[in-house]
Amino acid sequence: MLERRADRLWTYEEPLRFLGFEIGRITTVIRLSSGGLFVQSPAELTPDLRAALSELGEVRFVAPASKLHGHLNMEEYREAFPGVELLAAPGLPARRPDLTFDALLGDTPDPRWSPDVDQVAVMGNRWLTEIAFFHRPSGTVILGDVGYHVGRESPLRTRLMARTMGVYGRVGPTLDFRLTIRNEATFRRSIQSILAWEFDRVIPGHGEVIETGGKRAVIEGFDRLLD
Repeated sequence: MLERRADRLWTYEEPLRFLGFEIGRITTVIRLSSGGLFVQSPAELTPDLRAALSELGEVRFVAPASKLHGHLNMEEYREAFPGVELLAAPGLPARRPDLTFDALLGDTPDPRWSPDVDQVAVMGNRWLTEIAFFHRPSGTVILGDVGYHVGRESPLRTRLMARTMGVYGRVGPTLDFRLTIRNEATFRRSIQSILAWEFDRVIPGHGEVIETGGKRAVIEGFDRLLD
C-alpha cells in the first residue's frame, strides 16, 4: 500500500499503460508539520488507499505535476475528503473545466505548506509547465513527466522503450519532451533551481525511486540540457 520513504513521507505506486507500455505512476504523500496531508499526483482512490490516507491524517491539498500528469483522479479526493483543496498546474483549468480549483500552482509555495514543501515551475517546454516539489525535511525532490527513471525492475518492452527515449537508468524527460523545449535557457534555469535544493532522494513521475545519490543522478540525467 503506502511505502514509508522517510519521516512524514510516503509513496504509492499504481500501474499505468501509455501507448502500450507499462510505465507505472508514483503518488507522493507528505504529512505537513501542521498535521494535514499534501498528496502529489493522486492515484485512483481505492477503498484501501482511502483508509490508509485517513490513518495518516486529514487530506488537505491535492496537487498534480502538470496539466498532463497527475490530475485524472482529483475529483475522487474532493468527494471523499471534505475541506480538501485541489491545486491546478498551469493549463489544467482549461483541460479540466469539470473541476473547480482552489489555487494555481507556480514558483512560490503557499505559506500553509512552505515550511515543509518548496516548489519550482519547470518552464521552457512548448506544451506544458510542470511543477517540481521539494520535501525539505527529508531532502526529497518530487517530479512528474520531466523525471522518468526506468530501471531493471521494469518490463522488458518498457526498458527497450526507455533506451530509445533516453531515460533508461537516467533521470530526465523523454525524447519527445526534449524535442519540444522551445526555450532552452528558461528550461535550464528551472533545472538549476531544482539543483539549488539540498536533496539526496528523487521520486520520479514514472519508474523507480532513487533513494540516495539523487542530485548526482539529476545532474547526469540533464547534462545534455545544462550545457
